[in-house]
Amino acid sequence: MKIVEVSDKDSEKEFIELPFRIYRDDANWIAPLRQDIQKVFNSKKNPFYHHGECSRWILLDDSENTIGRIAAFINHETAFTEDQPTGGCGFFECIKNREAAFLLFDTAKKWLLDRKMEAMDGPVNFGERNAWWGLLVEGFTPPTYQMNYNPPYYIDFFEGYGFRDYFQQYSYSIQVNAARPERYKRIVERLLHAKEYTFRHVEAGKLKHYASDFRNIYNRTWKFLPNFKEMSEEQALSMMNSMRPVMINYLCWFGYYKEDPVAMFIMLPELNGWFKHLNGNFNFWGILKFLWLKTFDRSNRKVFGIIFGVVPEHQKKGVEAAIVIAADKVVRHKNRWDEIELVWVGDFNARMVHTCEILGGKIVKKHITYRKLFDARKEFKRHPVIE
Repeated sequence: MKIVEVSDKDSEKEFIELPFRIYRDDANWIAPLRQDIQKVFNSKKNPFYHHGECSRWILLDDSENTIGRIAAFINHETAFTEDQPTGGCGFFECIKNREAAFLLFDTAKKWLLDRKMEAMDGPVNFGERNAWWGLLVEGFTPPTYQMNYNPPYYIDFFEGYGFRDYFQQYSYSIQVNAARPERYKRIVERLLHAKEYTFRHVEAGKLKHYASDFRNIYNRTWKFLPNFKEMSEEQALSMMNSMRPVMINYLCWFGYYKEDPVAMFIMLPELNGWFKHLNGNFNFWGILKFLWLKTFDRSNRKVFGIIFGVVPEHQKKGVEAAIVIAADKVVRHKNRWDEIELVWVGDFNARMVHTCEILGGKIVKKHITYRKLFDARKEFKRHPVIE
């Protein structure tokens, strides 16, 4: 077997195309858009290159066939804020061969060691946590957009190599037409009756305004997380603009306390319900097909929540329930969607886990973000719990 660093168009093509061979007989796999993966490794399009570095490799067998791939990366803004300097690995794919898998892990580990790292998280993304983060360990059903999907045998690879459970990420399914707890309804009525809180969905032509509200809530809500970096106005507007082609106004909600933005609940149509027909191609013809499906196809009945947050000073007051119930009433009335999937709920976020359970959410998928300490004598610590 031979490791080859991705350095030209041929090796990059092999890196991108390998999953199409590994999953060709897996009916549940939905091909990620090639353009989404390529963007991660494009220094002109991925802002993490401004404060980080990355490399990737493919693994060839003795007949020069590609049988594995992996990427390694360092975010210099966060790497040295951990108990031990920590980098990451991701975009791991491999045939069912333990020796091949360990060779890929060894390659990423050596690259990180050469750059003074002492630990490796994986599988993670050279980007934000909301995409390509964590190994699927339960719920091997068709993946939600930009959520990792993998064969069950990858679990043995990671754990056999010495990766340990750093935190778990749950995906909750909530049926749109299921009854909601009466307790939540009473809380919502009390908040709305006070008239200090209002909840409303996005309106056309006000994207810049909502980008500002998004940034406001984001920076106040997650500032206490380890390695948090404040979101800029430019980043917030870029994020909202990127969602605009698939955004449906009544699926994107904000909550206000005396007009101060204090909560947000952003949902999108489950894009893989349409992208599964594109075979990973979002080229000219793929875009045309997607637009036709988005306009006329009604078989896609799922939405997914991409972000949910309430600023700390308004938590434990029922605001979490109120914004969900406000959105729930409108979504039910449209009679367009059957299921809401709330993705990426960290097990370290006890309050969000509790909210999902109270709303009747059922865990349908579980991912694990692993951490490998290069010095096994050091104490392993899981992700700190959010109080």
